Amino acid sequence: MSVNEWLLILGMAGVTFGSRYLLFGLAGRIRMPVWMASSLQYVPPAVLTAITLPAVLLPQGKWHISPTNPYLIAALAAVGIGAVTKNLLATIAVGLIAFFGWRFVLVSVL
Repeated sequence: MSVNEWLLILGMAGVTFGSRYLLFGLAGRIRMPVWMASSLQYVPPAVLTAITLPAVLLPQGKWHISPTNPYLIAALAAVGIGAVTKNLLATIAVGLIAFFGWRFVLVSVL
């Protein structure tokens, strides 16, 4: 690896560590306002949505919102089973089964 790549890695590590240390490492000494602490519960769903939604709706870089999109079918099945059961393993299993099952159906039919 080149020097620039090492500097980039070290810089990203420094920014990541610094931001987390300032927020969480000093949290014992600095009190966060209640509204800020309660709003942090929305960060994981927001990040997860920002990561997964483009992969589901833009699988090849173009909008693909139709029944022939196995990513969309699997995501809908996973959201449905997750909302009903609140079971992570069941959600993952149903999502995978829906994805590969729907792909198999599409390949067989088309």
